[in-house]
Amino acid sequence: MDVGVTPLESGGYRFTLWLPVSESVALKLVAPRQEIIPMQPAELGYWNTVVSGLQSDARYCYLIDGTPYPDPASRYQPEGVHGPSAIVNHQQYVWHDAGWKNIEIADYIIYELHIGTFTQEGTFAAAARRLTDLKTLGVTAIEIMPVAQFPGERNWGYDGVYPYAVQNSYGGPEGLKQFVDACHQEGLAVIMDVVYNHFGPEGNYTGSIGPYTTPKYTTPWGSAINFDDAWSEGVRQYFLQNALSWLRDYHIDALRLDAVHAIYDFGAKHFLADLTERVEILSQNCNKPHYLIAESDLNDSRLIRDRNSGGYGLDAQWSDDFHHALHTLLTGERNGYYNDFGSCEALAIALRERFVYSWKYSKFRQRFHGNSARDLPTSKFVICAQNHDQVGNRMLGERLTQLIPFEGLKLSAGILLTAPYVPMLFMGEEYGEDAPFLYFVDHGDPDLIEAVRKGRANEFKDFQSDKGPPDAASPETYQRSTLNWSAWQQGKQQQLRQYYQRLIQLRKQLDMATCPGDIDISSQEEPKVLYYQRSTNSGRLLCLMNFERHTAKLDLPEFYGSWQKEIDSTEPDWGGAGTALPSSINGPEFLTLPPLSFALYSQY
Repeated sequence: MDVGVTPLESGGYRFTLWLPVSESVALKLVAPRQEIIPMQPAELGYWNTVVSGLQSDARYCYLIDGTPYPDPASRYQPEGVHGPSAIVNHQQYVWHDAGWKNIEIADYIIYELHIGTFTQEGTFAAAARRLTDLKTLGVTAIEIMPVAQFPGERNWGYDGVYPYAVQNSYGGPEGLKQFVDACHQEGLAVIMDVVYNHFGPEGNYTGSIGPYTTPKYTTPWGSAINFDDAWSEGVRQYFLQNALSWLRDYHIDALRLDAVHAIYDFGAKHFLADLTERVEILSQNCNKPHYLIAESDLNDSRLIRDRNSGGYGLDAQWSDDFHHALHTLLTGERNGYYNDFGSCEALAIALRERFVYSWKYSKFRQRFHGNSARDLPTSKFVICAQNHDQVGNRMLGERLTQLIPFEGLKLSAGILLTAPYVPMLFMGEEYGEDAPFLYFVDHGDPDLIEAVRKGRANEFKDFQSDKGPPDAASPETYQRSTLNWSAWQQGKQQQLRQYYQRLIQLRKQLDMATCPGDIDISSQEEPKVLYYQRSTNSGRLLCLMNFERHTAKLDLPEFYGSWQKEIDSTEPDWGGAGTALPSSINGPEFLTLPPLSFALYSQY
């Protein structure tokens, strides 16, 4: 039974609430008319009633054993997390994307953004006005961080408490639909980041009204969602329907599933396998593919193996190992989980084998970790040099712009955008945004705000800083994280953006997303140099990388045929000092690689 409010052909609305442990439930209409209507119990813990004569923006709540609560499946909370819910009739929106059928996931070039800090206005409408800039950059898919209703107006989105409701301060359901519509008209796919592993701390009434969470497991963010305990079937349906709602009602093309390692389900049929089945059916009915992309720190290929092979059948997953291997080489950082990386060999393994840790011993975890995914297509792995987690979870939210030289930024971009995996940029990365991306919240509970401050201070107590972490509750922290859109129109930032643009053009022209065979890769540690050759469906590529901050010598072996240089990060067009590399390679070469440099050659 579909939870929430469903429009009927008769013109009325059916109100459905899953609440298996209550004695009485009533619908309370708040505006424009006031009325209390008893709800009738149905099988498996559902309650429902049908009401006529309501407008699509009517507001309501539920009286559960006499206490008023917003609808846990609310589609809109115009007054915030504590206010009444509002009816949303998805059938009333007129879409303009009938010709949009999504694109192959292998062709995704993802741009991750946060609606609130992507523009000064922090709305869907303002973000839509920037889509032409992203289209000319060359990206093909926009990934938006969670927009499910959270407390206040400032939040990363992972404190959402109404999984079905679109954040009111961003523009609500109508604003999101207009944004998605605009993306599709620009030929851009849309990925929605969703959180199915926990609820946020403020405005979460599910724990008061039903068994949506379980004490069997805990997550780093609180109680785990109840996917396998008593009454779990209603919870599973609640989240399965939520996923389908984003894809069906908002025309979203793919879902990024946050931290699936914290989705605890030890039943015979895992929630994720259930989800892939439902999405496949929807895709068949819509004649359009929809994708599911997991975030997981398990390095478990079961997530993306097909169900006939005992997998869950997800379409892709983030590869943290690639990020960590690249980040440590660029920055020299070795703290925490970075202790498992830091060598050219680690990056070579990530490029060749998908995971660095495939049942290998991890010093950081002090145990063996991961399993092999080398046999799986490269299109099943999303890679990045920066993302909201890896930037925002730093105490000062530094981007790579603050951590490495300008030449290192170009080296990073070259490796990312020429690899055969699905690349993802983090907003502002393409021009070297100077603003940090900090952690911020806007809770209404003073005690909760103080708990956040203390928690952040404790998390970074060993960090050498006189001031400690910025105040997450301060509006200034939020404002500091906003992009400066005028920056890329001049100087080195303009050159960096043009360099990204050229790399993306080459990625498409040279068919770099394909990888029909293995990557023949070599690495050395003294000096830190890495090079590889690989095939595409159209030809072959040769990539050269120097991670040293000084010139390095490379004795390049003979590769059959003649290779033509396509791009060189040290060329003046890209803000470099000038190249030392030849325009073509026709046999064994003793090459001089400039500091922090990247070069790509092709054979077509």
